[in-house]
Parts: sequence; structure tokens; C-alpha cells
Amino acid sequence: MRAIPAVLLFGCAATLGVVMGIAYLRRRRNSPVMIGVHLLLGAAGMEVIAMLLSGASEGSALPPTSLVRLAAALLVTALLTGLATPLVARGSRRTMNFALLTHAGVALSGFLLLLAWAANFDR
Repeated sequence: MRAIPAVLLFGCAATLGVVMGIAYLRRRRNSPVMIGVHLLLGAAGMEVIAMLLSGASEGSALPPTSLVRLAAALLVTALLTGLATPLVARGSRRTMNFALLTHAGVALSGFLLLLAWAANFDR
């Protein structure tokens, strides 16, 4: 039950990311507000995972299995690649495509591992 907020936050971030990705493929600019909300949802999800792993809620940490550690590492990497993408890929659509594909792939992998961990957490 304690993993639900992280799954909801990352689920909302992923949904917004898909919407923004479709707009990008249609060569439409994404609103800075949408980009900001996407970033905040991802950062908030990372905060929830950090709190769960450190035991900040209810005073007891979740068992730090390798699955949740790998999910957290991938999601942090996705957050960093998402932040670095506009800086690295300025002026080059090809580089932007590669950076966004990397961001989306790493984020999807991390989200799927988070879902697998959350599904097996209460058992």
C-alpha cells in the first residue's frame, strides 16, 4: 500500500510524457507548463521512493531489494537525461531524437520495474 503514491506519480508522469512525445512526433511544441508538470511529477515520485527506502514514513524502511534499487537508479537516470536533453541537443533534431528516445526508454524500464516491485511488495 505504501508504494501506491510512487506508482501514481510516475504513472501520471509517464502518461504526460506519452502525450508530450506524440506532440513532439507531430512537430508541435510542448507547453512549458506541461514540461514543468512532467518534471515535477517525476521529481515527486523520486522523493516518495527515497522516503520509502530510507524509512521516513512510519519509521520503517522498505526492504531494499535489488529490484527497487534498479528501478530507482533507472528513474534517476531518466530524470537526469530528461534534464540534460535540451542542453545537449540544441539545434540538432537528430541528437534531440536520440536523447528523447534514451530518456523514454530508460524511464519506461524504470517504471516497469517499479510496477513489478510494487506488485510483489505486499506478498
